[in-house]
Amino acid sequence: MEPVIIRESFAASDEKVWAVLTVLEEMKQWYFDNIDAFRAEVGARSKFEVVSRDRIFTHLWEVEEAIPGKKLVVNWKYAEYPGDSIVIFELEEKSGHTELILTMKVLEDFPDDIPEFKRESCVGGWEFFIRERLKSYLENNS
Repeated sequence: MEPVIIRESFAASDEKVWAVLTVLEEMKQWYFDNIDAFRAEVGARSKFEVVSRDRIFTHLWEVEEAIPGKKLVVNWKYAEYPGDSIVIFELEEKSGHTELILTMKVLEDFPDDIPEFKRESCVGGWEFFIRERLKSYLENNS
């Protein structure tokens, strides 16, 4: 699968955007409300379940890189399915606003017979989280 790239600009500082991407209580407000733990430190792991239709997707995250205010790289797998990916959040402050570039790269293919793993589903999911949920959260909490 080609990488999924979502670019969005927010009227918030890079410190604020970094906080909503990495502080557990803020992440729960716009991202996944059942994340059990998260630390923006290399080697930190998180594990939580998401149910979609009749399927369970146990998210397995491991932080591979964390440069505060600039870049977060998370390895992203699922306990129930083969496949491997990384999600990269890059921040760039530009005169009073912050640009987020999200890149999701598949390192090892996920099953192609599961709709949630189709490219269109990945693009739609990231657009929802970044362009709707995160944008709304930042606009109402900055």
